[in-house]
Amino acid sequence: MAKILVIDDEKPIRNTLQEILEYEDHKVEIAADGFEGLEKAKENKYDIILCDIKMPNMDGIEVLEKLELVSPDVPVIMISGHGSVETAVEALKKGAYDFIEKPLELNRLLVTIRNALERKDLVVETKKLKRKVSKTYDMVGNSDAISKIKEMIDRVAPTDARVLITGKNGTGKELVARWVHEKSPRADQPFVEVNCAAIPSELIESELFGHEKGAFTSAHKQRKGKFEQASGGTIFLDEIGDMSLSAQAKVLRALQENKITRVGSDKQIKVDVRIVAATNKELKKEIAENNFREDLYHRLSVILIHVPSLNERIEDIPILTEHFMNLICEDYGMSKKEVTEDAIKELKKIKWTGNIREFRNVLERLIILSEEIITGADVKKFAQPIST
Repeated sequence: MAKILVIDDEKPIRNTLQEILEYEDHKVEIAADGFEGLEKAKENKYDIILCDIKMPNMDGIEVLEKLELVSPDVPVIMISGHGSVETAVEALKKGAYDFIEKPLELNRLLVTIRNALERKDLVVETKKLKRKVSKTYDMVGNSDAISKIKEMIDRVAPTDARVLITGKNGTGKELVARWVHEKSPRADQPFVEVNCAAIPSELIESELFGHEKGAFTSAHKQRKGKFEQASGGTIFLDEIGDMSLSAQAKVLRALQENKITRVGSDKQIKVDVRIVAATNKELKKEIAENNFREDLYHRLSVILIHVPSLNERIEDIPILTEHFMNLICEDYGMSKKEVTEDAIKELKKIKWTGNIREFRNVLERLIILSEEIITGADVKKFAQPIST
């Protein structure tokens, strides 16, 4: 059942639409002109609005424009007995979901309403998912270290400069990479992540550059590699310090030429990708030990961003607690729990070897196992693995 507003200056049309739609189990409200319709749209939430075009004082196109400001997510179906192609095109350009001519054909009207409802549900769900994703990738913290990283991202993101992100496991290197992408002109293009440590050395060339059918035993069809998939966008080479020397040489060549060659092919393919890499290793030490190519390091490290450990920014623990409390409780459908000052003090005392990743896990454990108020005693009891 949907809540529908009908705006039409002709009383017989209003009454007929109300009768038909209420018979279909919808809740219907009516307005005799554009002014009344707008007032009702401001005061109520509707699932669909039906609006006549030819009305005195304020015509339907003007009403439509104002509805876009008042109720931007509500599908508006325009109706008119004086329809023309030009009128329909103008209405659709200004944001109408559909245009139906009078006399209204019942089946067409009901199908249009059903499709509009499905579209509205999809739009709402998409927005929810986007909000959830944006919350997941929020860069949370007010410490000097985090503020400097945010400033650096704002300066670097609009360029195509390569970025090398360093920091211990769990500090949020991927988060920095994502924000570099999201604040760049490439934001509407792919962000492709490659965990270099998780791919066997014999497969990494195929993973990065793709392969042709028959290139090796299990190559049953042609496959695009990560560089091609990321073309136009950003490729994030995570844990690049764990990449084999042979793979490093091939990546270096791709960076130098902006071209890649699929395994089993001689054809070079031009790619346009921004490179963001990350590592938890000290690459200069790896270079000294001949585990990492110095020329690749210099190619990657145009911009260096170091992400501090949580122990280096404990002043961010209160705001991180608030952030993860909201996120986790929302995910579980639970009421938000209160965290006492002594609980925050105890959280600040912990040596966070797993950094933000460990901190989130501990917050989740506290939310599940504690009562409505999380105290310092709860932190002492549940922050460490529970022994049996």
